[in-house]
Amino acid sequence: MELLQLQYFRTVARLEHMTKAAQELRIAQPALSKTIARLEEDLGVPLFDRQGRQIRLNAYGKAFLKKAETALSALEEGRRVVADLAGLERGSIYLATTTLNRLSEPLGAFLTKYPDINIRISQASLEEMEQLLESGEVDFCFTAMPIDRQGVRELPMLHEDVFLAVPPGHRFANRSSVSLTEVADDPFVGYKEGFPFRKMNDEFCRAAGFRPNVVCEVDGPEAIGNLVRAGLGVAFVGACKSDVETPLIKLRIEHPVCQRTYRLVWSEERYLSKASLAFRDFLARHFAELEQSL
Repeated sequence: MELLQLQYFRTVARLEHMTKAAQELRIAQPALSKTIARLEEDLGVPLFDRQGRQIRLNAYGKAFLKKAETALSALEEGRRVVADLAGLERGSIYLATTTLNRLSEPLGAFLTKYPDINIRISQASLEEMEQLLESGEVDFCFTAMPIDRQGVRELPMLHEDVFLAVPPGHRFANRSSVSLTEVADDPFVGYKEGFPFRKMNDEFCRAAGFRPNVVCEVDGPEAIGNLVRAGLGVAFVGACKSDVETPLIKLRIEHPVCQRTYRLVWSEERYLSKASLAFRDFLARHFAELEQSL
């Protein structure tokens, strides 16, 4: 049994699609199929149920995947220990996040200070981040939604007020604050179902005693800003500044309290390299200084 077989098997098991797995691994599909076939031959059992071109991880595959994940995680941890012995500058950091707009500035500053550290970032849903933490595929997750799992640690990084953005010409456009109940009948521009902020924003409305009339669903803050400016509705937005020439009209929400807490999350069972620890401390200092300046 070879390490490459385990790595290929993990990717195929995650995607349950040989062509997509081959594309992600950047190898020819016949070569990938042969590798998986040799692994099954070594084990003496099929790991996938096959029906035409469809493949599904079977009971043998699910059992083997757990052990393969453990083995690959242990080998990765060993690689990191060796890298730590070689010094901080050669480290790597794997990060998953729901949003990049709060991280772009501190990431740039960190890489300026540590230019040889390799950072790999992927955008993921809350459910995907939970899986990545459990499998040991990432060092950290950066999210505004709590991850309620055993063995998971978190460090609050940024407390942010949530505002109500209104279009130009809106009846409240000249006001500085609003109660959510005052816009209970307004059309809302919101995130798609499953997006972490969608659940959070719906809870704000629920606390105010109504269900928002979401007339347009998007998957990014930039689209929300553009649609609010176009007059399609009101929306919940964070406090960060926009790069566009026409800023959003943001009203402070008096009731209920609407806030987000961005946090850095990691697994207690995962080894954190010197580079990862330096990154965690750097982010904590950056956001502490940011909040003091505000």
